[in-house]
Amino acid sequence: MRKLLKWIIVTIGITALVHWFRRRSADDEVTATPEPADDPADDLRRKLAETREPSEPEVAPDMPDGSVEDRRADVHKQGQAALDEMKQPDES
Repeated sequence: MRKLLKWIIVTIGITALVHWFRRRSADDEVTATPEPADDPADDLRRKLAETREPSEPEVAPDMPDGSVEDRRADVHKQGQAALDEMKQPDES
């Protein structure tokens, strides 16, 4: 009868230890997950929004005098002059 009682007590003790280890590991898993810190993406979005805010209003660039055709002709003349400078003397 003593051997049977010993076996029952040992079995109950082992069962209690197994439950205790399982509970402890489950608690460790819950506490092991890190708390979400400040999202770095939110910080970057905030900084980007700050840099996009214009510090002073932009001024439209002044348009040169003359019509589009006059400006186009001037650019064409400048390009022709640059090509003439790049040409070698033996080319015509």
